[in-house]
Amino acid sequence: MKRRDFVAGLMIASAMRHAVAQQPAKTKRIAIVATSFKVSDMRADKDRYYRVFFEELNRLGFVEGQNLVVERYSAEGRKERHVELAREVVGRSPDVILAFSASLAFAFKAATTVIPIVTTTGDPVAVGLVQSLAHPGGNITGVAADAGYQLYEKWIELLSELVPKLSSIFFLASQPHWEGREISGVAVRAGAKHAGVSLIPILMGLTITETAYESAFKSMEHDRADALLVSNEADHFAYRTALVRLVAERRLPAMYPNRAFVDSGGLMTYAANPDDVMSRLAASTADILKGKQPQDIPFYQPTKFELVINLKTAKSQGIDVPQTLLVHADEVIE
Repeated sequence: MKRRDFVAGLMIASAMRHAVAQQPAKTKRIAIVATSFKVSDMRADKDRYYRVFFEELNRLGFVEGQNLVVERYSAEGRKERHVELAREVVGRSPDVILAFSASLAFAFKAATTVIPIVTTTGDPVAVGLVQSLAHPGGNITGVAADAGYQLYEKWIELLSELVPKLSSIFFLASQPHWEGREISGVAVRAGAKHAGVSLIPILMGLTITETAYESAFKSMEHDRADALLVSNEADHFAYRTALVRLVAERRLPAMYPNRAFVDSGGLMTYAANPDDVMSRLAASTADILKGKQPQDIPFYQPTKFELVINLKTAKSQGIDVPQTLLVHADEVIE
């Protein structure tokens, strides 16, 4: 072989290696599925918490419109659509499915054992979604967003501290959440019994809409309670502004499932920071997109829970917040 041919071969090989190195990574595709959020609102420029999710995903190397395609779906508040929606999404074979509730996660678990699923739920072990937090097994991982039974007892304990001589509490939830595989119904009943207060369930049907909230609150007029506890189901998140307004109109001391409601004008919450939850969901999604298997990614369970009180709301509703609560609050909004 002549020297010039040998050198030319080296140059061609080097150019080919450089070309391969410069080729963009294969575009990945994720499906984000919400229970009630409008598809148009599931974007970084529409909702603060989606912004947190996408900013973290970007930081980890996946940018929508560059190397990431995002498909958005919503059950539009209709719980009976979860199974049908799961089949539709699975039929499109995305690389990862992000399911924003235990109910959706169960629907996807039944629809596929192959496509990775990232979800946020209460206690995924207690409801039978996965084998354990450390070793989920199967094709599901995500964030366990609360501390199980103890969290409900804590919520009622804080309401008891807020409302002197607390004797009864409204519990706002959907009927499937109250009666189904979620632990909320069992846990809140146990917490109420432990605290010695009566519980009045205010149940919504299979379809969650703003009209359904108005009907549920109208039904409260037939009963009396000293405070309100809102269930931790994902449907409330999309309607948090309307929900907070309805509570304010009735001047009810209320405990909400996370600080997104308090930021929207709700009175009080004791929960994991939703920014942290969304960041962790993005991290698990990115790990899978990079090749990690969901069964090898432990469910993340927050260890820090924040007491946040909206003192401005308390004053507007004529609610006196005890100094003992304010002293122990991680944040007071004034």
